[in-house]
Amino acid sequence: MAYLNDPRFGFCRDCLATQTSEIKRCQVCGSPRLLRHPELYGLSIAHVDCDAFYASVEKRDNPELRNKPVIIGGGKRGVVSTACYVARIHGVKSAMPMFKALEACPHAVVISPDMEKYVRVGREIRQMMRDLTPLVEPLSIDEAFLDLSGTERLHHDPPARVMAQFANRVEREIGLSVSVGISYCKFLAKIASDFEKPRGFSIIGKEEAVAFLSDKPVTMIWGVGKAFNATLERDGIRTIGQLQTMELGALMASYGSMGQRLYRLSRGLDTRRVEPEGETKSVSAETTFNDDIASLDELAPILRSLSEKVSRRLKAADIAGRTIVLKLKSRDFKLRTRNRQLADPTQLADRIFRTGLSLLEKEIDGTRFRLLGIGVSDLSDDNRADPLDLVDVQATKRAVAETAIDKLRGKFGNNAVETGYTFRRVKPRSEISRDDTDPGENR
Repeated sequence: MAYLNDPRFGFCRDCLATQTSEIKRCQVCGSPRLLRHPELYGLSIAHVDCDAFYASVEKRDNPELRNKPVIIGGGKRGVVSTACYVARIHGVKSAMPMFKALEACPHAVVISPDMEKYVRVGREIRQMMRDLTPLVEPLSIDEAFLDLSGTERLHHDPPARVMAQFANRVEREIGLSVSVGISYCKFLAKIASDFEKPRGFSIIGKEEAVAFLSDKPVTMIWGVGKAFNATLERDGIRTIGQLQTMELGALMASYGSMGQRLYRLSRGLDTRRVEPEGETKSVSAETTFNDDIASLDELAPILRSLSEKVSRRLKAADIAGRTIVLKLKSRDFKLRTRNRQLADPTQLADRIFRTGLSLLEKEIDGTRFRLLGIGVSDLSDDNRADPLDLVDVQATKRAVAETAIDKLRGKFGNNAVETGYTFRRVKPRSEISRDDTDPGENR
């Protein structure tokens, strides 16, 4: 292709027409969304990030919300999972306590998360990614890295144009927008996707990497959170450019293994490969309550409901786990985590619940809890899950009954059959569930 690596040419993100001059609008369709970059056609690592994913899905499904501020999250005791860009203008941010979000934007529409719907939509988008390359590394339900190296012969287009086509396809077929970052490494591709959101498409080339990073804050480096940033500030380090002047030995002497990461990433050195479908470590669900709960009688039905949610996800993925993990957070935000390993892997709601309940009973000491979660880890495929229990005949009967219930729910919906624990239970408005295979998004 004659235009490859020629800085004089670019293309239109809307109609994909090749441009042959420096004018500001597309020569074919008049769009201002033009892409030009000296390395535009030579970069192959992409990062895709859906724009305000949960809120965008809700707006897509309810056009009346299109121009309204929308917050996805729990009730007054919950937190913001994500907010649309209209709400963000008013100061609403992800992970913000709900009461503060409503103070900042009192006219916002608050919607409880529908994780099953978001996971379903996320998988549709991910399949579109796999249509482009087998090297897709999901980071969460709504973002992933792609390596399009060597795919030009397949698509008859360089990666940048392929990703522009992908973004247009997602908007056309799914009804959502995505932002794309392209570079020569994962670190800079992810940084690029954060620019010009929503519907962004940014490029960071190898030749410009060091200069580009020099004036950026050290918090842009992966792993530099609030605590470590405070340490760097005490040492007088605030910009990546300052790190670029420091020797590897000095950084490692001061910060250990993290010093090596600071040295390499500050110089745009990142050799990590795009690893397709990283191994799932756990599947879990949790909920935050509107009011603190101390009573086992109140907590047990919620635990049962969460156990059923985790069970559905395990069964859908044909996996099972041997370790049951209970998570509790008290009113003073102290976290308790308890776990128990089973003799055999399980994917049954009954076993997950009964194991979790035995762990929960030991924690009932008058403490009032604001959050409850249950999860399964130590995962494997389900071919050895839940063998018949020749000792506990009732357990076997409950397993058979659960299989029958699953069939009815598969035909008539999840609420078609309920257990005595969950029947007529009013679910907390702030219920937020998480499947660790597809962590929630917060961009």
